[in-house]
Amino acid sequence: MRIFVSPDAAAAGAAAADLVAAVAARRPRLVLGVATGSSPQPLYRALHEHVVRSLDLSGATAFALDEYVGIDPRHPQSYHAVIDRDARQPLGLDPARVHVPHGATADRHTTAAAYDRAIAAAGGVDLQILGIGSNGHIGFNEPGSAYSSRTRVVDLAPQTIADNSRFFDSADDVPTQAVTQGVGTILDAREIVLVAAGAAKADAVAAAVRGPIGPAVPASFLRQHPRVTLFLDEAAAALLPSSHLSIGAVA
Repeated sequence: MRIFVSPDAAAAGAAAADLVAAVAARRPRLVLGVATGSSPQPLYRALHEHVVRSLDLSGATAFALDEYVGIDPRHPQSYHAVIDRDARQPLGLDPARVHVPHGATADRHTTAAAYDRAIAAAGGVDLQILGIGSNGHIGFNEPGSAYSSRTRVVDLAPQTIADNSRFFDSADDVPTQAVTQGVGTILDAREIVLVAAGAAKADAVAAAVRGPIGPAVPASFLRQHPRVTLFLDEAAAALLPSSHLSIGAVA
């Protein structure tokens, strides 16, 4: 696990975007795993600048991590809408190649299992972008999620519901379930980039990097992957000893 610290969220996102752009330049048919939430947004903004200059992502395929259960895909806070707004449009991705789990269908358990098969049929994810929840979740793999878990319907933890309430008009509007790629699905990616910013993520980052590896902190399982890079701002890295850190961008 490599860890790079930047002064702020924008700089951390820019450093992460440099890595993603370098991988994409080598793989015109890149299969990219895309995440939602506030953490990846600086990465997408910086990656957009690469696209403006020269990077062509029109041949890339994207798979989103998750989607709320019971929310209309046209809702502005559905992850169908968020991925379209934050990633597909600014990165010039082909809409036909952007995939998001289905959370509004009656057969969502069946379509969840089919999602893993679709990823495999695309050749697997080359590079997975992640954030981290304040309780250590990745995707919506809440504490207690198994290392071997696959795409499935999950109940959201109370902390996650509270954290996500800022995106909705009231806490009562926040979905309580989601379809998420499993820990095992995420770890199948050939390379993983995690972006975290802000003091609210410091405890989760420290637990993932330094705590016991296990289901209590699903992000800790990332330490068992051979190619993981964390891009943190100073606030998110505040509880890590300096011996864990590298300062500056990735070469």
